[in-house]
Amino acid sequence: MISDYFSLAWKSLKKRKMRSWLTIIGIIISIATIFTLIALSLGLQGAIEEQFRMLGSDKFFIQPKGQLGPPQAGAGVMLTKEDVDVIKKINGVKEVTYLLVGNAKVESGDEERFFPVYGIPQEGLGLYFETGSLKIEDGRVFEKEGAKEVIIGNNYKSKNIFSKPIKTGDTILINGVEFKVKGILELIGNPDDDRIIMMSAKDMEELFDTKNRVDFIMVQTNDGENIIDVAERTKKKLQRFRNVDDKTQDFVILTPEELLNSIDTILTIITAFLGGIAAISLLVGAIGITNTMYTSVLERTKEIGTMKAVGAKNEDILIIFLIESGMIGLIGGILGIGLGIGISEAIEYIAINLLGTTLLQTAYPLWLIISCLTFAFLTGSIAGSLPAWQASKTNVVDALRYE
Repeated sequence: MISDYFSLAWKSLKKRKMRSWLTIIGIIISIATIFTLIALSLGLQGAIEEQFRMLGSDKFFIQPKGQLGPPQAGAGVMLTKEDVDVIKKINGVKEVTYLLVGNAKVESGDEERFFPVYGIPQEGLGLYFETGSLKIEDGRVFEKEGAKEVIIGNNYKSKNIFSKPIKTGDTILINGVEFKVKGILELIGNPDDDRIIMMSAKDMEELFDTKNRVDFIMVQTNDGENIIDVAERTKKKLQRFRNVDDKTQDFVILTPEELLNSIDTILTIITAFLGGIAAISLLVGAIGITNTMYTSVLERTKEIGTMKAVGAKNEDILIIFLIESGMIGLIGGILGIGLGIGISEAIEYIAINLLGTTLLQTAYPLWLIISCLTFAFLTGSIAGSLPAWQASKTNVVDALRYE
């Protein structure tokens, strides 16, 4: 019996190909939009979580309060080397290092560009490399402070930031001072990281006159230590040293869990917002299904009367039209998912090959595909419910006389 219902619904759709396809296109676009947004959101979330797994569960970070995103020079609140010395003495802390950050004019040959430059104590390079999962592809790290040597990102070598690729042993000018390229990092996949320039903290202090300033502090805990406990001890020690309390605290301590939760919250809000916009297009598609089904009911009034005359019940008519509208949604859902996968893969390809970032990835687990198909079918069925109900209530005598 059910197979007969589907057979009748399918024959009706085939009979009205143009109208059916115009209606299905609206569902295709809606489902493709929703699928692409969620797939990209899941992929981005997975890529970010992978980055945090690479950080490890034994590191946390300290930066001035009010500073958003990466460390930046010139913040109103300033951390100092004395803060770093205080943290080194805290129970449970294994290693501490810091970053200095500045924007510099970088010159190679007759060309110049402006990029962020990072200063790192030579003894802290190991922790920094471990935190960022960095590896040297060519050359090696600088081995002493103040040697006027730098480590640069892979894009200077492979992406031709300058017209002539930069190699180890070459020299570049940073704010007019000559530096030798000591090492080149392996490709990371993030454009900002792949354009990094690192020098010793001493060179950075001389180049930017940072004096005692510290822009960002990285802390690694001892094996077996609870990172939350160590972070709390660090907070209390720094509060006493800087003469602040919970209300006036001028620094922020970020554990991997807190960073990940903040990013997840932001991604959820963005996805919900974009999903809401996509849902509007799905509503338009649903209205199209309703309109198509009403037209179908009017065109098939005599056919409905004939089916009732030979014994079809109201619920049979209702089910036939519900299945028909549901099939419009389902076909649109299947094609929409296919289109969504194609768009998602194209965006990922562009991000990797043209933008040079591996963060913008796609993920479409089975539950997402099933959810989109179910959602599309239910949308079609619900949109066609009123026309289907109207068809089921058609009077047999009036239907047979309908022209």
